[in-house]
Amino acid sequence: MEIKKDELKVPKHIAIILDGNGRWAKKRMLPRTAGHAKGAANVEKICKFAKKLGVRYITMYAFSTENWKRPEEEVNTLMDLFMKHLEDASKLYAKNNFRLRFIGDRSRLSPELQEAMKRDEELSKNNDGIDLILAINYGGRDEVARSFKNILYNADKEGLSFKELADKIDEKMISDNLDTADIPDPELMIRTSGEQRLSNYLIWQLAYTEFYFTPVLWPDFGEKDLLDAIKYYSERDRRFGGLSK
Repeated sequence: MEIKKDELKVPKHIAIILDGNGRWAKKRMLPRTAGHAKGAANVEKICKFAKKLGVRYITMYAFSTENWKRPEEEVNTLMDLFMKHLEDASKLYAKNNFRLRFIGDRSRLSPELQEAMKRDEELSKNNDGIDLILAINYGGRDEVARSFKNILYNADKEGLSFKELADKIDEKMISDNLDTADIPDPELMIRTSGEQRLSNYLIWQLAYTEFYFTPVLWPDFGEKDLLDAIKYYSERDRRFGGLSK
């Protein structure tokens, strides 16, 4: 079935795994770091087009808790890219009316990077065009573990017994203690480069998300590719365990 542009069901929140930067560089006999730079430059273009289509939130997997296992030179380059991006971000997001947010464990990041993240969140907090959420030093299992730690810390402050706490724990309590507490769950998840796994990404939030896998490498992922993903989403019958009307 051919979906026309005016018939698109545009998801409110899209999550993207930005995969294939290294392979993009290798195909061109360039260092992997060149692929990461090219991929970083693609973020604004995709967010601008998503905003034009009516998307409200985009979460991008920029650096996972497992990415520290990569060569030190590559990790350092990625951290330098994040810092450079944040140095330019205030003008970039003011121009596009983007709100910049971050999820993940910041404690392992450099103090300078943490301060830049905090600064840009504060500067863009009143922008209402689109929320760009960058997952940096993020892992889904780590996030759930930190959620339970928060729940236990808060229970201790309230003087709750283990039984009282156990009786209170439900899905909402866990969700309310995740990094994404005030952000709706994604309706569509896109992974580029042909890999078909979640790689520890938003494992709680993606419970009822539609998955779209494309062989296109992230630096080459353009407006047509995003439109194709949303067309795919538009054809899905989202029943959430129930039956279609």
